[in-house]
Amino acid sequence: MTRAVDLLKNKFGVSQLYKHDVKQNDEIILTIYWHPLTIAEREAIQKKSNSDDVNDYALQMMIEKALDQESSKLFQDGDKASLRREIEASVLEEIQLAMISAGANKEVKEAKADLKS
Repeated sequence: MTRAVDLLKNKFGVSQLYKHDVKQNDEIILTIYWHPLTIAEREAIQKKSNSDDVNDYALQMMIEKALDQESSKLFQDGDKASLRREIEASVLEEIQLAMISAGANKEVKEAKADLKS
C-alpha cells in the first residue's frame, strides 16, 4: 500500500510546473513558469512582506516564484518598487491570480482512489 505522504508528493508535489502567458492584443509578451506554493514558502514570503498588506504579499509571492523557461528567477527583490510603481496593477494581478489559482481545478478523487488501493 502506498504511503499517504508519497501519494500526495507524486500527485501534488513541487515538481509540477505551471505556466501563464501575459498577452497584449493576442501577442504573448511574457511567459511565466512556477512551481506550486508550499506552506514553507508561504511563511517565508509572509515574513518578507508587510504582514497586513495582501497586495504586498501577492507581489512578493510573484517575485519569489516567477521563473523563465530555463527555471531562472524572472524577478529580484530589488524589482519590487519598480513593479509597484511602473506596471499596470491589472497585469500584475492577472499573474498573481494565475499563480494563486494554479492547481485549484485538480480533482482529489483520483488521489483518494489511489490511497484506498
